[in-house]
Order: sequence, then C-alpha cells, then structure tokens
Amino acid sequence: QVQLVESGGGLVQAGGSLRLSCAASGRSFSGYAMGWFRQAPGKEREFVAAISWSGGNTIYTHSVEGRFTISRDNTKNTVYLQMNSLRPEYTAAYYCTAHSSMLGVAGMSNVLYWGQGTQVTVSS
Repeated sequence: QVQLVESGGGLVQAGGSLRLSCAASGRSFSGYAMGWFRQAPGKEREFVAAISWSGGNTIYTHSVEGRFTISRDNTKNTVYLQMNSLRPEYTAAYYCTAHSSMLGVAGMSNVLYWGQGTQVTVSS
C-alpha cells in the first residue's frame, strides 16, 4: 500500500506559478512511476504528466508542454509538478498518482494509487 498526500495548491492569477508536491509513504516509492491527473468542474478527470521511477523519462499532455515540469526526489519520496504560465482553464483539482510502469500511464486504469487531490484555482 502507498499513501499519497498532495500539497501546494491554491489561488493564483493567470500567468503565475505554483509548485505542487506529493509526498508518498508506504511501499518503496522509487519502484513506481508517478503522475498527475486533474479534474475540472463538470469535466472528466484527465492525465497531466508522468515521470518514470528513475526520473529519466517524462511525458506531458499537449496542453501543458513547455509550461509544466514534473520531477521527483526519491530520497524524499516526493514528486513535484512545477506549473508556470498558468491559465484559467487549468483550474482543477490535481491528483497525484502511482503506477507500476510508464506503459499506458495516461490511462486511469493504469493507476495503482491516488492521492486525495489539491485544488488549483487560476483567476483571470
């Protein structure tokens, strides 16, 4: 079992930045690929970004490429999502996820564990 706890969400103006953190506890963190999903009000939950267990491979949904950066520190059992140039359409609850591998990481069926979510609100 892995427990995931997100932090760092909040209210920010358009064009601003936030860094989300996800602290993991339980089974070996470094053995999992990690990701972020988000869900806006009235919309389906969607994939945002993922990073391999080593940190050497990352993927992003197209709309955040060049704006968001996912990273991890296996010594701290933490994964981060640096979000820059934020847009109002990025307003959503952001969820940290753990995966067995990067294969199919963008699909929710691939998620082994979910965090409880942290709210990001971008004002225009």
